[in-house]
Amino acid sequence: MTDPFSLFEIWFAEARETEINDSNAMTIATADADGQPSARMVLLKGHGPDGFIFYTNQQSRKAGDIAENPKAAILFHWKSLRRQIRIEGHISTVADNLADAYFASRSRDSQLGAWASDQSRSLADRATFEDRFAEMTKRFEGSDVPRPPHWSGYRLTPARFEFWQDRAHRLHERRTFVRDGDDWTEGLLYP
Repeated sequence: MTDPFSLFEIWFAEARETEINDSNAMTIATADADGQPSARMVLLKGHGPDGFIFYTNQQSRKAGDIAENPKAAILFHWKSLRRQIRIEGHISTVADNLADAYFASRSRDSQLGAWASDQSRSLADRATFEDRFAEMTKRFEGSDVPRPPHWSGYRLTPARFEFWQDRAHRLHERRTFVRDGDDWTEGLLYP
């Protein structure tokens, strides 16, 4: 198989069957303009041949890193399957209509939380955030909660995949796919 998206789909479907919590959880690693790396967990909210999508506050640290350096890596680790997939590529913002549609699908409390949170900024105490959440609840009472102007989605367009399968005695299998124009070159790595 020389299509990494098809192999991803097979492995992801198996993970949805075996992972108890958040089979769509992935680590995203970014780096700022100075090359300082930062990694955190996010949830995959869409995927296909055009890339892998997650959503966040555009004033967060990860969004700041992406604005300064639009290259990133994501990692899926499925302990139950003893597998992981590493994907590296370029990050871009999703279209507004896609971000609007996803935001509208979120729970109301999650929507209100997006308005109330200054994600990644210092918070004096939990009560401050809870007060802001209460203010947003009152502000949007009786109406739909629109997507905040500082909240959107990002798509990682892959340039490289690595599929890692655990094997006994650390004799793991590592398959790579590297973008070559519109095609992919497949290879293997030593464990």
